[in-house]
Amino acid sequence: MACRFSELVVDSRDPESLAAFWAAVLDYRVVGREDDGAVEIGPEAGFGGVAPTLVFVPVAEPTPGKVRLHIDVSPTDRDQDAELQRLLELGAAPADVGQGPGATWHVLTDPEGNEFCLLRRRLDPA
Repeated sequence: MACRFSELVVDSRDPESLAAFWAAVLDYRVVGREDDGAVEIGPEAGFGGVAPTLVFVPVAEPTPGKVRLHIDVSPTDRDQDAELQRLLELGAAPADVGQGPGATWHVLTDPEGNEFCLLRRRLDPA
């Protein structure tokens, strides 16, 4: 038996706002809130389903240094260009991490500056 990826915890200055951004990006919904201000989002099935949930926990200061983990997302119901436009309208911003002009993905940041990539290949939304 192996482990299964069940949730990703993200430090956040404003968990509600960041959870709302990522819920819109991923078509997730809020599945829980904690007394400490943490907000968990996930698919309709919630925690324990096929897809992992994301938990945004409040922190006073961002983690110093380079973040060692980021999320990659793929479009499901539109091409990469249309999805890029949607993400920018939601509050994402382009980022240059040295990916070069030949990259087939877009590097973006969420509203709190966390890097993530929009890949080209479309995936089944399930």
